[in-house]
Amino acid sequence: MAHPSPTSAQTAPVAGHRASLALLVILFASFMDLLDVTIVTVAAPDIAADLDASEAELQWMLAAYTLALGSGLITGGRLGDDHGRRRVFLVSLACFAVASAACALAPSAWVLIAVRAVQGLAGGFMVPQVFGIIRSSFEPTAMAGAFGAYGAVQGLASVAGPLVGGALVEADLWGLGWRAIFWINIPVAVLALALGARVLPESVAPVRARPDVAGAVLVAVAVLLVLLPLVQGRDWGWPAYGWAVLAAGLLLLAVFLAHQRALARRGGRPVLEPTLLRIRPFTAGLVASVLFFGGLGSFFLVLSIYLQAGTGRSAWETGLVILPYAIGSMITSGAGVALAARAGRALVITGALTLAASQGLLWWLVRDSATAPGHWPLSGVMFLGGLGLGLGAPILVNVVLAGVPGRHAGAAGGVLSTVNQIGGAAGVAVFGTVFFNALAPAAGPQEFGQALAQVMPWQVMTYVLAAAAMLALPRTAAAHRR
Repeated sequence: MAHPSPTSAQTAPVAGHRASLALLVILFASFMDLLDVTIVTVAAPDIAADLDASEAELQWMLAAYTLALGSGLITGGRLGDDHGRRRVFLVSLACFAVASAACALAPSAWVLIAVRAVQGLAGGFMVPQVFGIIRSSFEPTAMAGAFGAYGAVQGLASVAGPLVGGALVEADLWGLGWRAIFWINIPVAVLALALGARVLPESVAPVRARPDVAGAVLVAVAVLLVLLPLVQGRDWGWPAYGWAVLAAGLLLLAVFLAHQRALARRGGRPVLEPTLLRIRPFTAGLVASVLFFGGLGSFFLVLSIYLQAGTGRSAWETGLVILPYAIGSMITSGAGVALAARAGRALVITGALTLAASQGLLWWLVRDSATAPGHWPLSGVMFLGGLGLGLGAPILVNVVLAGVPGRHAGAAGGVLSTVNQIGGAAGVAVFGTVFFNALAPAAGPQEFGQALAQVMPWQVMTYVLAAAAMLALPRTAAAHRR
């Protein structure tokens, strides 16, 4: 049950030089968190070679981070509301830095997977504080600029991830190789912590509610049990116990839903408000989000492996091929946000279908495994995919929220953000498994093209189905809510 917090709900808004430094701190941390979503994909082949990692272990290196990140978003937001957003932000940032160092020192693939999960959970606790600090501590006139700067950092991180990852692996600084992609977080985190301790304001929510820790744990374990046999099934030989684990995960999801209904009846604050599932645009939005972000989840992992192992490109050259994707996304994301209030549904559907077209063109390029496609054809396909991503991803949540009553908007937004991450982890499990199943034990360069060609039709279908689910969304996006 919610009850008044003994602490004050709000501090005086920050302004001037202190506001600029506070924004710089949270943008530094956001950039670092967003960078770590993409930077690992380019380095994946080098990580696999150095740690003798299996295909399943590579999938877990991505899925563990995104799954843990999604698991922490709602609980992290409520911890910040109740115990102080500045406090939770700084503690989470420190944990993120320690986990990054542990990633850089990891002696084996499974140690790296474990500390990637810790890193993702720290990021999941840290990210909600960024929005909470901006909303509660910045003057209204500065708030729009702060959110705009956050959006620009998102775009910059998407561009920088492949390039920074490729450059660091290629440079092999001090013989660190791929480990440098994690060491780079440390000086950024130390600077952000030092500044943040001095300039970040503290704020808490006007009411305190007990976080639904049991619900958060239930859904995280349930999703993990569903993903586990999908990722490990090939290594296990698809045994009967793998299907039993999958069934247990589905059963636990049912237990989670029952727990949410019971908690809501008692007046608590569940992770997933059960009444949301009776809102048709919201349930359609959940389906669309899982499909849309599931398609993206593993794409850059399998593409990076194909480009390096299948076509002989270096990590840096791989980053250059992927760069147009980020550029295309930056071009259309601004236009998409500007037009969302008039044509939100049409934009996200167009984005999904554009992504489907780009994946179809990529299939056409790689279907003939006898010849590797050149840089410019691949870059053109990447650019087209980025245009689609920029139209769909930045406004999808707001389009879905337009069909949700205002009193549920905050809870619905948190659930959708979490589902986006879970969808990405599921995509790594499903599409990564399709790709690696198509590879022979000692695959040659041509077989990597054949494996990628097998994934692309499934990706096309995923985006087409996402576009179909989007037909049930409201026509326009929701107005920005404080």
